[in-house]
Amino acid sequence: MIRRAVRVAARLSQRRALAGAPCILPRLNPTSAFGSSTDSLVSRFCPEKTDLKDYALPNASWCPDMLSLYQEFLEKTKADGWIKLPSFKSNRDHIQGLKLPSGLAVTSDKSEWRIFTRCIQVDGQGYEYVIFFHPSKKKSVCLFQPGPYLEGAPGFAHGGSLAAMMDETFSKTAYLAGEGLFTLNLSIRFKNLIPVGSLAVLNVDVEKIEDQKLYMSCVAQSKDQQTVYAKSSGIFLQLQLEEESSQ
Repeated sequence: MIRRAVRVAARLSQRRALAGAPCILPRLNPTSAFGSSTDSLVSRFCPEKTDLKDYALPNASWCPDMLSLYQEFLEKTKADGWIKLPSFKSNRDHIQGLKLPSGLAVTSDKSEWRIFTRCIQVDGQGYEYVIFFHPSKKKSVCLFQPGPYLEGAPGFAHGGSLAAMMDETFSKTAYLAGEGLFTLNLSIRFKNLIPVGSLAVLNVDVEKIEDQKLYMSCVAQSKDQQTVYAKSSGIFLQLQLEEESSQ
């Protein structure tokens, strides 16, 4: 699947290559390779009116560190340009009008499908997280609290759960920063274990957008920044979306 996507990206790059030199922060163009503005992507992802349940809201399982930092970022949404991203049970509820590469197709529309990081439905047992995105800075912060169902070493979160959380934060950032949808590469260096039930803060930055790919970095650390849990990098493929009127 990924190989097909890469081949499609190569063909698209020949026909619709970005003009001029690679677009690197802080001179990042606010539109993607296909012309969608950040505002339009955010509006697709964060509908103003919806009956869908938002799983990125505080519940009784959140630890004090997660609650306090959540409140800090909520305040930043009022004046500092940050946006709290809702988290619905499926990406189908976030991303509409996606043009899949040739050979890829959705063969079913089963309502019970769920995004992997929302597959454990009991509060506090699996992935508790919320992502905040800053449109102009092209960066995100994810507050992640792993539950006991994510245990690896006794009392600590499995490394794979952190990898999934990094990939999820990368993918949401890539989409909002410029129609990045498919993970092409994910590289992680683990540093320390995350205690189950504690807070890990994931800081994601878009480093550059080049040849229809978004290059990003992530540092996962404790709230006080004294303990680094892991560092990672990711590359995501941009894919064209249908016009908003087609939704």
